[in-house]
Amino acid sequence: MTFPLPLKRPLIFFDLETTGLDFKYDRIIEIAAHKIHPDGHIEKLHTRINPGIRIPAEISALTGISNDDVSGAPTFLQKAAEIGKFFADCDLGGYHIGRFDVKVMVEEYKRAGMDFDPDHRLIIDSQAIFHQKEKRDLTAAYKFYCGKDLQGAHSADADTLATYEIFLAQMKRYPDLPCEIDALHTFCKGPQDRFVDSEGKFFWRDGEAVFNFGKYKSQTLRAVAQTDGGYLNWLISPERQFAQDVIDICYKAMRGVFPTKTA
Repeated sequence: MTFPLPLKRPLIFFDLETTGLDFKYDRIIEIAAHKIHPDGHIEKLHTRINPGIRIPAEISALTGISNDDVSGAPTFLQKAAEIGKFFADCDLGGYHIGRFDVKVMVEEYKRAGMDFDPDHRLIIDSQAIFHQKEKRDLTAAYKFYCGKDLQGAHSADADTLATYEIFLAQMKRYPDLPCEIDALHTFCKGPQDRFVDSEGKFFWRDGEAVFNFGKYKSQTLRAVAQTDGGYLNWLISPERQFAQDVIDICYKAMRGVFPTKTA
């Protein structure tokens, strides 16, 4: 399969299987990734991870991965350096990765005492393209675009390959899609890119960060910083346990620095 876009740096299509759907609490149990280099050659990474917590029965039924299957697998901490090296200086692609997989990676690296910074990576989300064009799920997308039934759904490797094939088919099907990865990154963000932070605590309104929770919900961060700085100080206290980007937003706002929305 020939990649349809010119790449300035490698692009990794990846998929995670996890112990659940809470990106802050749940852990990775399997990761698969295909790295497409600018010259077209592909590297692959596929490994199971011992999450250190119990895999619920519902997740085992969904993924086919049991607690016994990962009992002898390495922990994320043990694999973090290897995975980090594979993902270094790469843009990201996948299915629904912006809302979940990327966030899980950020949290896993945070627990490992390391960083996984998504802010300097372009993100190509096949789900965003699909939902803006067809509005169905991964299995239906694979059938619709590739004309094949998805075998082994919810296996990280099968889902990753399916996502990659879907993307290639989308580029052929929609000639109006941007043909530069930067522009496609912007397209994928689309109307769903309404939140300022990873937890959705703030959303954009007319270019301003606005509270999406608490007693100042629907008020701008700027206005609250000017009238009740003590509330922001309360929000950044350790017992609140917000994501680091939420804490950073509040901390900077207390000093008169506010987030700005980029294209």
